[in-house]
Amino acid sequence: MSDGSVQQRQSQPAVPLLEEQRVGEILAAVPERRHWHYRPRRVGVVWRSRTFRVAAVFTVLAICGLAILALVRDQTGTQGFLVGLGLAVLPVPLLLAAFRWLDRVDPGPWRNVLFAFAWGAFAAALVAILANSFATRWIATTIADPSNADTLGATVIAPVVEESAKAAAVLLIFLFRRREFNGIVDGVVIAGITASGFAFTENILYLGNAFGEDQQIGNSGVVSVTAATFFVRAVMSPFAHPLFTVLTGIGFGLAAACARRRRIRRIVLPLLGLVLAMGMHSLWNGSAVFSPYSFYAVYAVFMVPVFGLVTWLVIWSRRRELRTLAAELPAYAAAGWLSPAEPLALSSMRARGLARDAARRQYAVAARGRWDTPYGPGWAPGSIPAAMPGAMPGVMPGAAPGAMPGAMPGAVPGPSAQAAAQAKAATRAAEAHGKAAARAVAEYESFATSLAALRLRARRGTADPDFAGRELELLHHLWQRREVAAPALTYAAQATGLLRPHRLPPLPYAQQFTPHTQYGAYGNGPAQAGAHPQSPGPGPGYNPGYNPYLMPQQPPR
Repeated sequence: MSDGSVQQRQSQPAVPLLEEQRVGEILAAVPERRHWHYRPRRVGVVWRSRTFRVAAVFTVLAICGLAILALVRDQTGTQGFLVGLGLAVLPVPLLLAAFRWLDRVDPGPWRNVLFAFAWGAFAAALVAILANSFATRWIATTIADPSNADTLGATVIAPVVEESAKAAAVLLIFLFRRREFNGIVDGVVIAGITASGFAFTENILYLGNAFGEDQQIGNSGVVSVTAATFFVRAVMSPFAHPLFTVLTGIGFGLAAACARRRRIRRIVLPLLGLVLAMGMHSLWNGSAVFSPYSFYAVYAVFMVPVFGLVTWLVIWSRRRELRTLAAELPAYAAAGWLSPAEPLALSSMRARGLARDAARRQYAVAARGRWDTPYGPGWAPGSIPAAMPGAMPGVMPGAAPGAMPGAMPGAVPGPSAQAAAQAKAATRAAEAHGKAAARAVAEYESFATSLAALRLRARRGTADPDFAGRELELLHHLWQRREVAAPALTYAAQATGLLRPHRLPPLPYAQQFTPHTQYGAYGNGPAQAGAHPQSPGPGPGYNPGYNPYLMPQQPPR
C-alpha cells in the first residue's frame, strides 16, 4: 500500500460505527445537555400556543380599531365623531339581541360573537375604507369620464370589497371553530353580527359627516341632514348590511351541513352566497345613487320581501333544530340515559325556560329547609330533588322561609341585628343555590342539544373521527347534572302539556338502541345498571354520592 493512501486514511476522523461499537456505549458517551452544540429546532411551537393566537388576534383587531377610528375622526372631526358614535350605537343592542335570540337553541360561545363584531367594526371597515378610496381615485384618473367614479365605486367596487371583507370573519370561524358551526342558524348569526359591527362603524362615518354638513349650513332639529341620515340608516334599514352578509352565512351554513365527501358543494355554496350578497348590495347602493324614487321602489319591492324570506328561513331552521332534539334523543332515553319526558321538554323553548325557573325556585326553597315543597300541581311525591350544598343545617322541616337554625315552628324571634343579618345571609345563600340549580339545568340543555346535533351529523356522515369520545364526554356531563335537571324537565313537560300518554315518542329505530362499544365504564347506560351493580354511574371509580351540583339525595318528609 502506498504512503499516500496510508496518510489519507490517517487524516480521516475516527467515526464510531454501529458495527464496531454497541449502541449503548455510543449513547453513554454523548455529552450532557448543557454542553450540546446542536439543539432541537422548535418548529411551529409558538403558533400552536392558544395564548399566542388569542394575543395575536386581539392585537390585530386592536390595531385595526385604532386605525379605523382615527380615519373616521379625521374625516368627521371630533364633534362629528362623538355625535356619530352616540347615534350609531343605538341600533346595535337591538341587532345583537335579535341574532342571539335566533341562536337560543344551541347558543354559540361569546368569544365567537365578540370576534365577529370586532372583525366587522374594525378589520372589515378598515379594509373597506382604504380599498374603496383607492379604487375610486384609480377610476377617476383612468376612465374617460371621472364624474362617474363615485357611481362605479358605490355600485361595483364597494359591494365586492365590503362583502368579501365581512365574509372573511365567517370563513375564519368556519375553518377554525368548525365544531361550533353546525348549520344555517350558526352561519346567519355569525354573518349578521359581523355585518352589524361593520354597519356600526359605517354609521359613525355617515352620521358624523351629516352633522358636519349641518354645522356648515346651520340646520338643526328634525329637518337636519343628521336626522334624515339617522332615519334612513338606523330606522328604515338597520338590517341592510346584516341582510347582505346573511346570504353568505347561509351558504356557509349549508356547506357545514353537507357531508365531507361533498367537496364541490362545500366550496360552491359559500361562493354562491357571497355572489348573491354582492349582487344585493350592489342593487341597494345603485338604488340610492340613481334616483330617490328607485330607492323606495327597491326598498318596498325587493328588500322587505327578501328580509321576510330570510327571517322565515332562519326561524324554520331553528325549529328544525328543536325537531332534531325530539328525533335523536329518544334513542338515549330508550337506553336509560334520559327519561321519556326529557326529549319532549328539550324540544320546546317554553319548557326549557320553565325548567330553569322551576329548578331555581325549588332549590332556593330547599336551601331554606322546606323539603315538602313540590315543583307544582300534579307533581308526584318522592320526586323532590335534594338540597344544594351548603343548605342551612338544623332548620326544622316545614319551617317558614328564612327561619333561623334551631327555631321551632311558630316561634317568633325577638328583633335583633344579628337575627336580621343571619336572615339576610340565609336568603342570599338560598338565592345562590337557586341560581346554581338553574345554571345546571341550562348546562344540561346545552349538552343535550350538542348530543343531538352530534348524532345527527354522524347519521349524515359529517361527524369528526372522534365521534365516540365526544359522545362519551357529553353523556358524562349529562349524567353529572341529571339529578338536578331531570326532575325539572319532567315537571316542565307536564306543566306545558307535552307529557301525555299519546305524546310519548316511539323508538325511532326498528331495533333497540345499542350504546356505543367504547362507553367503557359507563356500563352501557343506567338502563342496565342492574347488570353492573359495582359501577352504576359514568366513569371508573364513580361515586354516586359525589356531584358538583348536589349533595346526596335526602328523602322528603
